[in-house]
Amino acid sequence: MAHACRRNGGRRGSALGDSLAAGRTQLARLVSRDVATLDESAVRESAIESLAENLNDSAVAPVFWFVLLGLPGAALYRFANTADAMWGYRGERGGRVWEWAGKWAARADDVLSWAPARLSALAIAVVQRGFAWRALRGQARRTPSPNSGWPMAAMALALGVALRKPGVYALNGDAPAPGADDAWRAQGLAGRAVATMAGFALAALMLRGWAA
Repeated sequence: MAHACRRNGGRRGSALGDSLAAGRTQLARLVSRDVATLDESAVRESAIESLAENLNDSAVAPVFWFVLLGLPGAALYRFANTADAMWGYRGERGGRVWEWAGKWAARADDVLSWAPARLSALAIAVVQRGFAWRALRGQARRTPSPNSGWPMAAMALALGVALRKPGVYALNGDAPAPGADDAWRAQGLAGRAVATMAGFALAALMLRGWAA
């Protein structure tokens, strides 16, 4: 799973190095926003945001629910998260309105992601050797989502950059925009955060085995 996070960010970082158009093309495969008008800075911001969200959605949350409930727990989380991604947007998709399905999927994903999203932020803080939790909490609350703001805000603070979605939120808004090296730094942080959480998960499973 750590490889998946790095691979996604790596493709976008490499593509942007080739050309702005290539970076937009790669980014469009992973985000719902319109990328046609994004400049290089905005592409980098979106790529880092996507990496931070995927840290939780693809790594920390499935492992969290596996530790608690085994394979059924991990499968339940992945089903809710995938359903939210497929149906959780308003309007038509594929000529059909999926809002009715998106509502329950989004709420299920919000509930199941609540603790893992905060653990993802904590893992980033640990591997970065800490930053103010109060500052993280304040930044995380600036996004409409109750969960995705946590790993994104943690990544913004850890990198010392601003992450913005115009008209929606600005995380660590007083910091400079991400530079060419920040996408690679984000990948390194995400990889170390996954390794840290995997270590805690393994320890929890071993303790539970000994207790049984």
